[in-house]
Amino acid sequence: MSADTTARQRTWTGPTAPERLALLRSAESIAIVGASDKPSRASYFVATYLLSSSRYRVYFVNPTAKEILGRPVYASLADLPEAPDIVDVFRRHEDLPAVLAETKAAGAGTLWLQLGSWHEEVARQAEASGLSVVMDRCVKIEHARFHGGLNLAGFNTGVISSKRQLTA
Repeated sequence: MSADTTARQRTWTGPTAPERLALLRSAESIAIVGASDKPSRASYFVATYLLSSSRYRVYFVNPTAKEILGRPVYASLADLPEAPDIVDVFRRHEDLPAVLAETKAAGAGTLWLQLGSWHEEVARQAEASGLSVVMDRCVKIEHARFHGGLNLAGFNTGVISSKRQLTA
């Protein structure tokens, strides 16, 4: 199935930009499920950004890792010292129903699926359980976008113009 076909079949509508901003502003803690200790992984990059550029209490969840960025890693959401406000998920598509069950059991408020992750049935079940849901968006990029830090996320936030820039 092509990306175009998948995009056309999407029927679930996620939160608007102001709603995503409100979710990020109200959150105090984020649990990264599927966190990796490998610097080449997206979850590691997101973790590094959140620890250095946000006020969130950040928790790492991975049943095999022991420490990431000098912080303890928890085997499951149930092992966290608190219910996270946002569960940021870096897991395979087929793992998402189980992650949802764990997210609900942990008492989290938002299920956030990273870029490329889309599961409409999980989204519907999550919302029916009272969770907010964000899919196919990166917490790091969204946070940077709303807080003026896209340059930290690897984007040049200089002058935005449709005119060709003159070079010397």
